Amino acid sequence: MTDEIENKRKKRHRIFKWLVYLLWIGIIAGTIFCFVLFNKLSNGDLPSFEQLENPQYDLASVIYDINGESFGKYYVENREPIRFESLSPNVLNALIATEDERFYNHSGIDLEALGRVITKTLLLNKGESGGGSTITQQLAKLLFDRPNLSGMGSVKRAIKLVEVKLKEWITAARLEKSYTKDEIITMYLNKFEFINGAHGIQAAAETYFGKRQKDLNVQEAATLVGMLKNPSLYNPRRFPEKSKDRRNIVLSQMTKADHLSQEAYDTLKLKEVNMDNFTRSTQSEGPAPYFRSELTKWIRDLFNEKGIVKPDGSKYNVYTDGLKIYTTIDLNYQKQAEKAVKEHMRWNQKRYWNVWRGKNPWTFEADDIQKEIRLDILERRVKASERYLNLRERFLKETIEKIRQKYVDLPLSDNVIKSLMNIKEGRTSFRSEIDNGKISKKYRKDYEELIKIKGWDTLEDKFNQLQSKYNEVFNKKTNMLVYDYQTDSEKEVEMSPYDSVKFHNQHLQSGMLAVDPNNGHIKAWVGGINHKYFKYDHVNSRRQVGSTIKPFVYATAISLQGISPCQQYEDIQYTIAPGDANFDIETEWSPANANESFTGNMYNLYQGLLYSKNSITVRLVKEMGSVSVIRELLSNAGIDTKMRHPNGQLVVPRLPSICLGALDLTLKEITGAYTVFANNGTYTEPIFLDRIEDKNGKVIYKGLANRNAAINPLYNSVMVDMLMNNVSGGFKFGLKSKTGGKTGTTNDYSDGWFMGITPNLVVGTWVGGDDKWIRFLTLDDGQGYVMARPIFENFMKAVEKDPNINFNTKVEFKAPPAGFNDFVDCAKYKQKGIQDEQAEILKSKTFNDEFEEELDEEFDEEFEDEMEEEDF
Repeated sequence: MTDEIENKRKKRHRIFKWLVYLLWIGIIAGTIFCFVLFNKLSNGDLPSFEQLENPQYDLASVIYDINGESFGKYYVENREPIRFESLSPNVLNALIATEDERFYNHSGIDLEALGRVITKTLLLNKGESGGGSTITQQLAKLLFDRPNLSGMGSVKRAIKLVEVKLKEWITAARLEKSYTKDEIITMYLNKFEFINGAHGIQAAAETYFGKRQKDLNVQEAATLVGMLKNPSLYNPRRFPEKSKDRRNIVLSQMTKADHLSQEAYDTLKLKEVNMDNFTRSTQSEGPAPYFRSELTKWIRDLFNEKGIVKPDGSKYNVYTDGLKIYTTIDLNYQKQAEKAVKEHMRWNQKRYWNVWRGKNPWTFEADDIQKEIRLDILERRVKASERYLNLRERFLKETIEKIRQKYVDLPLSDNVIKSLMNIKEGRTSFRSEIDNGKISKKYRKDYEELIKIKGWDTLEDKFNQLQSKYNEVFNKKTNMLVYDYQTDSEKEVEMSPYDSVKFHNQHLQSGMLAVDPNNGHIKAWVGGINHKYFKYDHVNSRRQVGSTIKPFVYATAISLQGISPCQQYEDIQYTIAPGDANFDIETEWSPANANESFTGNMYNLYQGLLYSKNSITVRLVKEMGSVSVIRELLSNAGIDTKMRHPNGQLVVPRLPSICLGALDLTLKEITGAYTVFANNGTYTEPIFLDRIEDKNGKVIYKGLANRNAAINPLYNSVMVDMLMNNVSGGFKFGLKSKTGGKTGTTNDYSDGWFMGITPNLVVGTWVGGDDKWIRFLTLDDGQGYVMARPIFENFMKAVEKDPNINFNTKVEFKAPPAGFNDFVDCAKYKQKGIQDEQAEILKSKTFNDEFEEELDEEFDEEFEDEMEEEDF
């Protein structure tokens, strides 16, 4: 019995001994396995220390106005990074209370929380046990790609999940070594994607609630923090009830952590999730969309021209490098500018529809050549539409890609294909199509080869199929959304795609620019009527400027020719003939007045400019004997007189017709030129950038306006007086500010202008159609006084009244130098002229005291008619 007991004891001892051995073997093997596994993972595809120290985000570049208020972004991912100091306390408290209440007490891995999850979830089968991942681990998850577990067996899946978890732990430990706790929180909230195009907490606050994250209230912060668990499932836009439930869990956690009282929680949990301010950011939304669209092009060119690069020599990318772009735009001015344009353009468009009822702009008063030109341009617009481009890609993409395997950069537009088809059929020749500018001489050899190969037959067949489908699709009526001028939004109509292009093309457009003449800062920029439907910016587009150029002709005559503003000239038709003085013309030039008539009255320069008499302007140019002096003044006023159009012609031609506005300038150029008058004769370049900073706040560009003396202050004061005279008497605005201005109207009323000046603001306005035949039909309807002037008037009235602008209406134009009063005293000038004339008359004994009295009576009788007829 004793031996039996002893044997059992020895047997148990041997078993225990083997178990100990096995345990040690297991521990050693496990240690080796863990070491090998951790070593493998550490040297695998985890983020490196360098990557952790310098995490790479695609950061949105943010645009700010002159007061530091953001009003737009450029981005691939809509992410605007924030610093911990600016983080909303509501967001921070919600995050810590819900996601990681022991965040400040662990080193990246919370073993206590992990043990709680294992115990409650795996052993006690409790689902509401909380999460085991810390905020640091959640950030780690965002720094490397998660594996695709679909299609894996349960064992392999489990092993992969363990591997992923270990990666998170290793990365979390590295993060804790590299960053402070505050930095980890900031990185996590900046990195997280809240869907709907919102990357990071700042973009999420703007997208879902229309405000900056620092301004989020408690329930809004809780809603966004609730999305961290699963942004798609708790998307407040798509699943408001699920979002509300998750938000209330966050609020409950905040209550437990003493960040929220029980009473506040009981009130807030009943509130619905408010998505009234939800908006997905697009380029067309928000203030100054035309300006923002032009700004990105300008910055790209600026960086290339100035050689502005990153410290490592690589180029800046405005969409990914998180630049801070501080502009001169003042959103208070911008708001009033956009409102003034929309209100008056609504009135203009209503008049336009009434005028053109029952008429077709593409055929009205057009000869056969004009009809062909107009319809060709209309077709180009139709074929530039997204609908047609999608259709074209469907039919031609594959064939053109095959052709471009041999002819890489060969242009193959619709017009090129049509020309090549006509050439092959013998209806025209390469020389003819090249001379007409339809195909490029550069590619002639390639085109000659192309139309002979087999692939050409395929392209021709596909192109014919495309045109057949195009005619079918674009002439079939369908329900669609079109722009509605009256509501400045869109409306649903039944219309063919072809007619929709015609409909939108008949909308009058407008451009407006407001510039501080003292420093050149552009305060407001309106490039069109609606950026969503009309992308083309009309601040930088070239149009004939009409009579807005005349003040520069007058200024040249007064300052360089010594002509008195009181000098009178007869309102008759003047002619400049070939060979006259230094005018380089081949045929006689005899322009008419705007109303095609001449009064024969005598006008001084004040009156000539007021009534915009072409005759007086032409007479002044004749006395100058050349347009070179006018071009020189324009050059001093910031207009590049050496610039040429793509066809090689000068933008400012050496022709006398420029004195009546026969030159194409941008609204930005002509508005900049008018800063000369408002700034005591000194040109100030309009600028729209104050500075650009990189993502770290380093200034990489500083905007400074170029300045240039253009007109002697004495003569400039005369011009200011003349411009103020233009808006005095019956033409007053009712403004408190000292104001001057000049209208402009081009041939056939295609363009209406008004240029207004005050001592601290120059405003240029333009109205017209994108095509010159989109216009009014009479001077009464289409002159700048009617189309454009009211925009300036309404804008300035709003600016003066806006308490957020605090516009100084008491400031005066620069006081004129000595001699000004005598120079503009036309009564004294006239008296001196009479005395000189009497002396001559007494000598010749031919006095006729009735002539001047009759002339004055005739002038007075026609005064009212001219206010109606002339281009004011």
